[in-house]
Amino acid sequence: MIISSWNLNSVRARHNRLLSWLERNEPDVLCLQELKATTENFPALEVRQRGYYAVVHGQRTYNGVAILSRTEPQDVIVGMPGRDDDQARLIGAKISGIHVICAYFPNGGNMKSDKYHYKLDWMKRLRAHLEAHFDPSHDNVVLCGDYNVAPFDDDVARPDEWGNTVLAHHTVRTALDEIADFGLDDVVRPFFPRGGMHTWWDYRGMGFERGNGLRIDHIFATRDLAKTTVGARVDRTEREGKGASDHAPVLAEFDTPFSS
Repeated sequence: MIISSWNLNSVRARHNRLLSWLERNEPDVLCLQELKATTENFPALEVRQRGYYAVVHGQRTYNGVAILSRTEPQDVIVGMPGRDDDQARLIGAKISGIHVICAYFPNGGNMKSDKYHYKLDWMKRLRAHLEAHFDPSHDNVVLCGDYNVAPFDDDVARPDEWGNTVLAHHTVRTALDEIADFGLDDVVRPFFPRGGMHTWWDYRGMGFERGNGLRIDHIFATRDLAKTTVGARVDRTEREGKGASDHAPVLAEFDTPFSS
């Protein structure tokens, strides 16, 4: 079973790229972030014509998440119930016996901004959301998405440049550790133990061309499921060329049959 995650940075701008990528890679599940489109404007029909169902939590201009699956998703959960929040950043569904959660963590702006406090609070609420809905000792859970956190220094091409930012500061790394302590393992990192495999490069300053990247897009899974991971990769080629997102897709393969 192949589960993938990709921050599209606008489904409208990368509509054709999305459809082409699905045809070339044929994942069983694809989690999408930063749709920058309402649910009604998501190309669900064209995605369905390529063999995928879609559940979407869209938002005009900003945010927006979706899960695409070759079988119809069940038990869909939209957002994090219990608190008013107009930012469309979370959607979950049960697919082939696995609870798949697609998350677009807040960026955080800068260390002194209210946006950073919101980011830390959002991450705390995500941990509570996991505890409220799942038991890691019994449920198979996959948390995919743009976490906007680089967990280790070697996940950052230039740690001196990024170490005191909202993407790599020790406070946000600690917040991610607290989410992982729910019972989740990073299933991509073991395949790149020395780091250096990045998923995001800033458009500004030609980050991709200069190799100034960070690994901030992740796939975490509950431990029994994580043990079945047989491969993982980052599709850097999708970051190349005109009109690319600033993120590359991440894929993980599990030795688990995909079924309806």
